[in-house]
Amino acid sequence: MSTTAQHKIGSGFGAGSTADEVLAGIDLTGRLAIVTGGYSGLGLETTRALTRAGARVVVPARRPAVAHETLTGLDDVEVDELDLGDLESVRGFAERFLASGRAVDFVIDSAAIMACPETRVGPGWEAQFATNHLGHFALVNRLWPALEPGGARVVSVSSRGHHASGIRWDDVQWRHGYDKWEAYGQAKTANALFARHLDRLGQDAGVRAFSLHPGGILTPLQRHLPRAEMVERGWIDEQGNPLNPEGFKTPEQGAATQLWAATSPRLDGMGGVYLEDCDIAEPAPADGERVGVKDWASDPEQAARLWTLSAELTGVNAFA
Repeated sequence: MSTTAQHKIGSGFGAGSTADEVLAGIDLTGRLAIVTGGYSGLGLETTRALTRAGARVVVPARRPAVAHETLTGLDDVEVDELDLGDLESVRGFAERFLASGRAVDFVIDSAAIMACPETRVGPGWEAQFATNHLGHFALVNRLWPALEPGGARVVSVSSRGHHASGIRWDDVQWRHGYDKWEAYGQAKTANALFARHLDRLGQDAGVRAFSLHPGGILTPLQRHLPRAEMVERGWIDEQGNPLNPEGFKTPEQGAATQLWAATSPRLDGMGGVYLEDCDIAEPAPADGERVGVKDWASDPEQAARLWTLSAELTGVNAFA
């Protein structure tokens, strides 16, 4: 079993690279991708870029009518219903897809919620951990029979937000002292650990997994944040205009790293690592600067522990 080093490889791309630039020269004709959240924000840009490169894209959507309207005019895109916060909805989507008999080349777990007020879903689970992590965990495990052996990739969209919190093993569901940003951080750490352990389990079948930070981008992901909070953080002015455009990526730039993770030949034979700015990231520095990946989001023992917990919570484990 090979372990990919958590160090840059010199991809030739960077923070300013766009979705179309990382896909230049890559022909995805005949390939199939599933993109959660593929009708909004970075997911929408990912869907658009994949179809321009020739792929067919399945977009699971909590709001299918909105997805159909948003994706009107795009060729080779289909929409199906999926609510990541509802495990029965996850099961239903996966069963319908498996019944189609098709193989999947790329699963890009792009859907997410961020810094929402304390919300409970399913059997009382904290919504960010449940939606961002457990829903995707169950989805990928249920789709496992369809993942193309010897070439499929699973891309788990994490965030630099993972620096805010590791896994709170004594209170994963935030029963005490809820903090919306730390809860988001835990969920994003979970996304990275999920990819780490999935890659370990899937290597023998040739299925690889990556996690990543897409960059700072103003998208509907910020929908739960009051305008006053975004003004206080220096993101926007009182009228909602970006205050520091150079500090944010465009959606086209933000989608680039997940597309590079899914399709780049430079990553052949690699997996389990965390990416940023269209390259493998470095380990986070000791001085606390919010770049690279924290130890708690890349530790293989914590990744295995989270996998076991997630399987117990969801009742789903393709590798049991």
